[in-house]
This record gives sequence, structure tokens and C-alpha cells, in this order.
Amino acid sequence: MIERIIVICLGFLLDLIIGDPNYSWHPIRLIGKLIDKTDKLLRKIFSINEQRELHKTRKLVAGTFLVVVVLLVSLGGTWLALYVAEKIHRLVKLTVEVILAYQMLAVKSLKDESMKVYHALKAGDIQGARYAVSMIVGRDTKDLDEKGITKAAVETVAENTSDGVIAPLFFMLVFGVAGGVFYKAVNTMDSMIGYKNDRNIYIGRVAAKLDDVVNYIPARVSAVCMLMAGGIMGYSVRDGWRIFCRDRFNHASPNSAQTESVCAGLLGVKLAGDAYYFGKLYSKPTIGDAVKEIYVEHIKVVNKFAYVTAVITLVVGVGMLLLLELLL
Repeated sequence: MIERIIVICLGFLLDLIIGDPNYSWHPIRLIGKLIDKTDKLLRKIFSINEQRELHKTRKLVAGTFLVVVVLLVSLGGTWLALYVAEKIHRLVKLTVEVILAYQMLAVKSLKDESMKVYHALKAGDIQGARYAVSMIVGRDTKDLDEKGITKAAVETVAENTSDGVIAPLFFMLVFGVAGGVFYKAVNTMDSMIGYKNDRNIYIGRVAAKLDDVVNYIPARVSAVCMLMAGGIMGYSVRDGWRIFCRDRFNHASPNSAQTESVCAGLLGVKLAGDAYYFGKLYSKPTIGDAVKEIYVEHIKVVNKFAYVTAVITLVVGVGMLLLLELLL
């Protein structure tokens, strides 16, 4: 238990200081390549043509195989790496675990990428801001104005505080580094094939539903910790709680609006609403009340929410592990 705490704390600290490393052998990139190659292979094996409705069952079966293969390879590779490292020396294994833990988190990279949007907007570079925000959101961004760009950036930081930081941290606290790898494998599958378009609506369904399941508790933990973060930073916890209770399910996913609703309530702004995806307009409910107009500085504020939320989660999680260690 103590070793797990050391690993997670060191990994968390490395992420805060260095940020997510950009190299081809990054575990999440390797998982992404595995998903892509497995997807293409299974489409060939099952002779899938996404234009034909009669292939619905084939796609569901292929999608199930994809999830199983990706999880087995990801967890098997993690186990093998840690096994070999331990055979060399216990300190080598500890080092590998720290590096893995560090690469499961994305606090600094989330801030860095969203702040590219902020700086482009401050410089009056709308095209640059559209491009920057297109790197961190799934919606179409080519026609967004300054307000739309800002809203998209705030929403993605609020949502990814859970997906990119709190959820992997939660799984590592509960299950160790392998738990973080498991979570990121599921989340990466959802981000790559979990779309409801013609190509992925059936083959990605199992991955999308599994992502909903694994995020259920972390999303709500994230929301509570973000409320605490808002209170610490001087924002109205009452307003955050009110919007959370009212709008936390105003999203197709049962989890995505949990932190978005808290963020909207704390900031007093309206988020979400209709958006274009792959050239098609999707009608979506709004989250929050437009007590204030959203503006570019809110990108900086929501990043502070993310950082404080992450620290609160780590402190509470480590505290609970230490308590268990004492009791057991």
C-alpha cells in the first residue's frame, strides 16, 4: 500500500512538472495503434461494410472481440513489463511503475493544450484558436466564433478533468498502476471508436458502454472534488451544487455532464447546447444558467479548477489508503 502511494505521488508530481511526454512509444499511443490495427483486422475478418445495416450483429460481435483483445494485450503487456523489471531489481520495477503512473495522467497537458486556445484568442487569432480547440474537442470548429471557441475549451477542460486526470488517478489508487492502464485502454477505445456515426455506431458500442460503466464513480468523485475546489477558490458552492443537481444528466453520456454542470454553476455560465459533429447538427440540452457571459479568462479559471480538483482527489485518496494501511 505504501509503495502504491509513493508510485502515484511521484507520477503525479512528474506530470505536474513535466507534462505528458510526446514520443512514439508512449503507452497511450501504443494502445491507440493497437486499437486501430485490431479494428481494421476485425473488419476484414468479419467482412464488415459499414454501409450495410445487415452487418449490425457482425459489428457488435467484432466490437466485443476488439475490447477483449485490447484489454488483454494492454494488461498483459503491463504485467510483463513489471514482471521483467522486478526480476532485474525491485527499484527497477518501482521506476517503471512511476513512469507508467506519470503517463496515465494529463493535468499539465490538458492545461497546456487549452491555454493554446487562450493565447490565440488573446492575440485575436480566430483561425489559430479554431485550430487549437479542434485538437482537444470532437465537434466541428471551423465556424465557431470567439464565444463558441471559449465555451468549447471550457467544456473540454471541465469534462477531461474527470476523464484525463481523476478517473485514471482513481483507478490507480484502487487497483495500482495496472488499474490506470485498464482505464486508459477503455477510455482510448471510446475516444477512437465510440462515436455514433455510420462507421462506428455498432462496432464501438461495447467500448462506449464499458467507458460509461468505468467512469460512473470517478465522474461523480470528480464533481464533488471540483465543488470543493470551487469553494476553496472562492466560488459559490451553492450555485455549483444547484446546477449539478439540475443539469448533471444533460448529456448523451451519463458521466460527461457531471463536472461540466459543476463548472457551469461555479462560473455562472451556460455550457453545452447544439453543436456540429462530422458536418451534422446535433441538438443538445444546455448546462447552467447565463448569469454571466462566458469569456476567454474562464479558460484559465477552469484549468485552476482542474489542478485543485486533482490535488484534492490525490490527498483524499492517499489519506484513505493510509487509513486502510493502519486498520489492516
